[in-house]
Amino acid sequence: MVTKQLLKDLPEDADLRRADSLAREIFSDVANKWALLIIEALGERTLRFSEVRGEVEGISHKMLTQNLRMLERNGLVDRKVHPTVPPKVEYTLTEPGRTLRATVDAICEWTQHHLGHIEGARERFDA
Repeated sequence: MVTKQLLKDLPEDADLRRADSLAREIFSDVANKWALLIIEALGERTLRFSEVRGEVEGISHKMLTQNLRMLERNGLVDRKVHPTVPPKVEYTLTEPGRTLRATVDAICEWTQHHLGHIEGARERFDA
């Protein structure tokens, strides 16, 4: 977390520690498992709704819709509707979405790297 010293020149909306800050709202939006998995699934590709759903195992239609809308609202995903019957809708990461994906990739790598350690800790804790 950023220290108070580093935050002193930032606007209050940039302070993640403040419950009413825009930064915390954005952090809360993108730091959920479905948003992270959607960002990872899109990667450098453009996918249709059903393709995203196929990549993110276990996500419901409703949850995928809500998260894609939230990511679009935050400017992390572009939604393109093609005027066909039925409508063809495609999703692509924006530039900020692609830079966030680098962080998501690091979280995925961290999880895979420490999986054994975490599994052991859970077994000890649950015993």
